[in-house]
Amino acid sequence: MMRDIGSSISDAIFENIGRAAGRVQENKPLASDLLESDDAYLVVFDAPGTTASDIQVRYVDDRVEVRIDRFRDFYEGFEMRYPGRGLALDGSVTLPSDAAVDPETAQATLKSNGTLHVRVPKAEPGHDEDAATDVGVETDDSGTDGGTEADANTDVEGEAESADEGEDDS
Repeated sequence: MMRDIGSSISDAIFENIGRAAGRVQENKPLASDLLESDDAYLVVFDAPGTTASDIQVRYVDDRVEVRIDRFRDFYEGFEMRYPGRGLALDGSVTLPSDAAVDPETAQATLKSNGTLHVRVPKAEPGHDEDAATDVGVETDDSGTDGGTEADANTDVEGEAESADEGEDDS
């Protein structure tokens, strides 16, 4: 009987620790990098364990905003002891105050390594940009974080990054 009580208490403790860890992750913004080239800004978010349908990307005023709503997979023969991963994750990156961009042509690509690339092309100064724009998310299963195809490269601060234009997803 004491063993059952001890097991029950430890299960409750581990479950609460797991739930707390998930809440901490949900309250922490997604890790991100902001890069700039001559013709675009590239925002790279960590988006592990997601699919394109889990991700919402919006350009609002001067920010790229990302919302990830993940779902837990079920594993046959296993029972969830405690959830430890956040399911609702948010992140945003504010572009420089002098950035003139064309959010209507922005592209978001979920890479196979779990990063989300949001490419926002630059526009001529004075370009009339919308206050809020939804950006569709595509997947890139090429297995690379950046581009290596000569016809789809954009130089971003000395690194080759795929512009994801004209790539075939089949």
